[in-house]
Amino acid sequence: MLRVLFLVAAIAAVTSSCAKRADEVAAVYVSPLQYETYTCPQIAEEAQRISSRAAQAAGIQDHKATQDAVVTTVGAIVFWPALFALSGDDAQTAELARLRGEAEAIEQAAIKKKCGITFQRQPPQS
Repeated sequence: MLRVLFLVAAIAAVTSSCAKRADEVAAVYVSPLQYETYTCPQIAEEAQRISSRAAQAAGIQDHKATQDAVVTTVGAIVFWPALFALSGDDAQTAELARLRGEAEAIEQAAIKKKCGITFQRQPPQS
């Protein structure tokens, strides 16, 4: 009984370190003041660049989350030491959060300068 309880606790601890899906990664605060000297065309270019990089980072983050889910399933059913191969949240998650923060800062700068740039938001997933 004690071995089973230990195994369940170990699985719970390891699976809690799984990588988050991209839609679960929140933006970190980035000051819009760094874009204060940008012109509206420069803000538009920077918004496009950040958006592209954020989309790429989100794809990588979702791929890592899927891999971790597969490893968790295999580890829980077949070979529990495989659970130690989980990548968890790391620099990739931090990069995605930073890029999302930069996108919000750029949007705030565009609004303040009245650039008339429309920013698209991803619809919330249910």
